[in-house]
Amino acid sequence: MLPHQTPAWSALEMLARRPLPRIAALFTQEPERLSRMAPEVAGIRFDYAKLPLDRLLLSALKDLAEQADLAGWRARLAEGAIVNESEGRAATHMRLRDPARRGGHAALLDLARRVRTGAFGPVRHIIHVGIGGSALGPNLLVDALGDSGDGPRIHIASNIDGMALARILAEADPAHTMIVAVSKTFTTQETRTNLDTALAWLKAGRVADPIARTIAVTAAPERARALGIAEILPFDESVGGRYSLWSAVGLPFALRCGPDAFEALLDGAHAMDRHFLEAPLDANAPVMGAMADVWQACFLGRPTRAIFAYDERLRLLPSYLQQLEMESNGKSVAHDGTPLPFPTAPITWGGTGTDAQHAVFQLLHQGSHADPVEFVAVATAGHRLDAVHHRLLLANCFAQGAALLRGRTPDEALAEAGGDEALARAKSFPGNRGSATILLDRLTPERLGALLAYYEARTFSAAVLMGVNPFDQWGVELGKQVAGRLAAGEGDGFDPSTEALMATVARQC
Repeated sequence: MLPHQTPAWSALEMLARRPLPRIAALFTQEPERLSRMAPEVAGIRFDYAKLPLDRLLLSALKDLAEQADLAGWRARLAEGAIVNESEGRAATHMRLRDPARRGGHAALLDLARRVRTGAFGPVRHIIHVGIGGSALGPNLLVDALGDSGDGPRIHIASNIDGMALARILAEADPAHTMIVAVSKTFTTQETRTNLDTALAWLKAGRVADPIARTIAVTAAPERARALGIAEILPFDESVGGRYSLWSAVGLPFALRCGPDAFEALLDGAHAMDRHFLEAPLDANAPVMGAMADVWQACFLGRPTRAIFAYDERLRLLPSYLQQLEMESNGKSVAHDGTPLPFPTAPITWGGTGTDAQHAVFQLLHQGSHADPVEFVAVATAGHRLDAVHHRLLLANCFAQGAALLRGRTPDEALAEAGGDEALARAKSFPGNRGSATILLDRLTPERLGALLAYYEARTFSAAVLMGVNPFDQWGVELGKQVAGRLAAGEGDGFDPSTEALMATVARQC
């Protein structure tokens, strides 16, 4: 039985027809709300107390989790059983974090040490070539924590647009550069093209043997070996791209920040994994987040979820989560292939605070949408500038959630507008708009590992509650196939608009 066929799903549909609770009143009606709705795990506080979820609704969502067999699915995930049914595979990224199974990281850690200690000569630049999960995860890790590292500078080349790679090559020095090429299949068009160009750049820069300064990270080592690459770090076919930063794909982070930092990242993720696997469903941080996501997307029909990182070091988190969540759960059929009669995963979007306050928050406070908002902040600053910077940053973060909740009544707006009724209407805010806040005590490899493992577990839990497979991505594969045909000039059979675009480019080039 699929989740939407269960009694719990029907009960939730009934609850969705009632008026939404006034969130502010819930703090009085539920005295224990703050302690019950704000679990703390691995140095991170997950504050869901300002979401429109009362005890009755949470009980119904817990029933859904039980009837969808979330406990069974998470056990199968952890055990390495098949959970990706359309491809007949396990999803083994969680096992990479388990200290009992970390022997597979020995080659990664050894290679990072050799590069950092000069085994390949003085290496000052690493050009990391990959796309999608082969780039987003490493880029987030290095951008978040790289300032504390003392290893080579990391440059991420993902886009096929030559401008992206050209800018990187302009900053690097061929004599002191190595290439890390990451591709699960080692056939990815963007990665292979950027790799060829980077190798040609090394050769033009009088590097005698460019291929000897290349490291391949792949689940298809034979293809890398066929190019003459000797330094190859393999990873399992059962590790999906968007879940792969815990594997050898995380090499750039180990190169920049050191092997110990990489192991600390795994430790933090493992701590969150233990919580996810062991905590009761109604006190489980990732499961509670997933319950809120499914309630708002599937039952209330809210099509987006906004995420704002109130820390410059986490500025790439929204982009990372876009792939994790939308590539995983952006499906319209159940894991058995049957169509789903409800909206599934929301569109993930967001930005960085406080910049986003001056760009998109007008819609959040007064627009016709009331979609969920999430804030991610760090209690301890990552810089040594005047403490006023961080104090104002956090004040703005917390103020946004408080303002979304409180709003401004017509009477308050009228007073604010000096009795001008038209102006008062413009200055009124509906309030009762929910938000969640995730607060890290500090940003370290352990905390970042725990945070990313939390989002993985939350995405997986939401998939189980909806009945979708979060581990395939056939939509991505379709786009690659069509792009391959177009690049080869096989334009026949396309729509008139596409054929006209190709003809225009052919004339101008």
